[in-house]
Amino acid sequence: MAEFSDAELAAFLDEALPPSRSAELEHHLRSDAALRQRLTEVTGRQSAGLHTIGGIWRRNRLSCPDRSELGQYILGTLDEERADYIRFHLEQVGCRYCAANLADLEAAAAGGEETVRRRTKYFQTSVGHLGS
Repeated sequence: MAEFSDAELAAFLDEALPPSRSAELEHHLRSDAALRQRLTEVTGRQSAGLHTIGGIWRRNRLSCPDRSELGQYILGTLDEERADYIRFHLEQVGCRYCAANLADLEAAAAGGEETVRRRTKYFQTSVGHLGS
């Protein structure tokens, strides 16, 4: 039987547990009543601490960069110190919220390139067919 710390249970509730460990925990929760009880206790402790500085910090994701900063990170236009922080936040902290935002921005950027390519192609194929 796998062991899960209270910190891992709290991270699971905050969706901050790595996906593989989260899947493992979900699997064990289905069959382990004691683990479900511990998760309920951790939930209660977290709910009781909603108004602590730490609770407010986590709930509002105050350490997370905003989407515009993530966009600048993708473009490579941030200063070195801020880019290093975002890289640390994504790679070492493993913030799934920011990783999802980054993936969304990268997909939008890739889609933007496809849109420009498609518009150029339409324009080139319609040259001479448009009235003046």
